[in-house]
Amino acid sequence: MTLMVTFCNAQGLHSATTLQSQHANSTHRKLLQQASCRAEEISISQTQIPGTGIPKYAVEIVNTCTSDCAPSQIHVHCGQFASAEVIPKSIFTRIADDDCLVIGGETLKSNDVISFTYFNTFKFPISFKSAHFC
Repeated sequence: MTLMVTFCNAQGLHSATTLQSQHANSTHRKLLQQASCRAEEISISQTQIPGTGIPKYAVEIVNTCTSDCAPSQIHVHCGQFASAEVIPKSIFTRIADDDCLVIGGETLKSNDVISFTYFNTFKFPISFKSAHFC
């Protein structure tokens, strides 16, 4: 029997290990175990854009994980998020108090960047809450 395990280390480098059994009557099977992404690999940044009138903020949400197993159903803490300008629900939507959904729950692939701006008198604290990792 052949066992192949692939994993991703802290630097995002993939390693593979192959183990072989000496059983004469065993069937040859391969098991490929891919590393999944972690919450720490979903980066959220927010900056204020200079201007006059209602303050404007830019938000970027990035998947820095290099695994093929991308997260979906990404939820973020967002307080009672609101904007003076409409943000498409396909990008970012508040679904409950302190619960906003990113890109309608779709998969955020490796190195994908979701960005949007919003207008409000103060900056909302936006941070990772949960996601589905394969």
